[in-house]
Amino acid sequence: MAAATELRMDQLPSDPLLHVLSFLGFRDLIHCSFVSRRLNELSKHNPLWKTLCSKHWLLTDADRLQSGVSWYCLFKQYYRDLGRYMQYYPVLKRAWEQLKSFLQQRCPRMIASLKEGATEVELNDIEAQIGCRLPDDYRCSYRIHNGQKLVIPGLMGSMSLSNHYRSEVLLDVETAAGGFQQRKGMRRCLPLTFCFHTGLSQYMALEPAEGRRMFESFYPCPDQTAQDPSAIDMFITGSCFLEWFTTYVHNVVTGEYPIIRDQIFRYVHDKGCVATTGDITVSVSTSFLPELSSVHPPHFFFTYRIRIEMSSGASPEAACQLDSRYWKITTSDGNVEEVQGPGVVGEFPVMTPGKVHEYASCTTFSTPSEYMEGHYTFHRLANKEEVFHVAIPRFHMVCPPFREPVVRTKASTSYTTRFDDHDDDGEYCDGDGDDFGDLRGINMAALEGAWCPRHI
Repeated sequence: MAAATELRMDQLPSDPLLHVLSFLGFRDLIHCSFVSRRLNELSKHNPLWKTLCSKHWLLTDADRLQSGVSWYCLFKQYYRDLGRYMQYYPVLKRAWEQLKSFLQQRCPRMIASLKEGATEVELNDIEAQIGCRLPDDYRCSYRIHNGQKLVIPGLMGSMSLSNHYRSEVLLDVETAAGGFQQRKGMRRCLPLTFCFHTGLSQYMALEPAEGRRMFESFYPCPDQTAQDPSAIDMFITGSCFLEWFTTYVHNVVTGEYPIIRDQIFRYVHDKGCVATTGDITVSVSTSFLPELSSVHPPHFFFTYRIRIEMSSGASPEAACQLDSRYWKITTSDGNVEEVQGPGVVGEFPVMTPGKVHEYASCTTFSTPSEYMEGHYTFHRLANKEEVFHVAIPRFHMVCPPFREPVVRTKASTSYTTRFDDHDDDGEYCDGDGDDFGDLRGINMAALEGAWCPRHI
């Protein structure tokens, strides 16, 4: 029987070894480089590091050519600079690229307002200034883009109703640090966004305090019934920065949030919320307005946007005009209310083949969730005696999760219920009396070409 031949590493062909190495992560690949001279040479094979550069840093051939170094050296450069963010960087970088690509033609002013990324030194200085650690997912995103310049419209969504307008800017880290909260009720909270018109901000909790969970994002909502004026309720918008930002980007790039006049409107459309009656289709999207809402007393403000469309294939004789609306409103506590009225927001739209009519209205409830459904009454233009109903699909309005502060003393438990179906340009309180910190002192002259649409 022939003696077994010992096969040495340096006698193995390169291709199968490189194939094996291609399954390794960058750490294991580096460890292999210390095993032998042969593996040291193979572990630096450019295609291996090209794959890893693409996976972890989203780098392309153009990036490598611009750098003028090998894929291996390029990986090392990025790792030295951004290695602490490796678990977040590809997700956040991809989200930023998707957002910019989607908005480049639709909202060019918004893209032009983005600032270059902050440096490690700058972020470290901010931590020293506020005396708190910034979470790595937040730091990673701000290494890519350091928020926005102070312009309108804001990157983080807008809303326009009657004389109420909101547009949230994604704050750069220096401005955010200026609004860092130390007061009772908002201790250790860093603003993420800011609206110049309402003073509204979303905050991120940098420490678990006063009923907040570490790194979650929220809209603060003063408790108007508590004896302690520092009692702050919270509408929760995310469990961490990564979830908060990537969820928002997903809703933008998938069209969940519509783009209206170069602005992102945070309406949510349930794909099942569509009803067709004959040649007319009605669809509804909704949005919750935290700046006009409160938990104590319970007052939840919603806006809904309705699209009425007549099929382009309808016959000219199908042309019709809307006469009235009927609503059936059901709250989460089981109360039912019916509302009827002429037209929609003071208008009586005429529908012809291919025409689309859209309008926005609003409502308030004393319960955090409810649904509405109903119908419109139309008459044919060719025969006013021919009257018919067009169904409005059931649509739900649910406020975000909210949380009370740890210690809360009620000053009153007397609440009222109110429903408004506004037909005109009503006046709404925007909560200017609420104290949301130093951000209110930002000089409006800092706006670059600011404009404030009141009717969209």
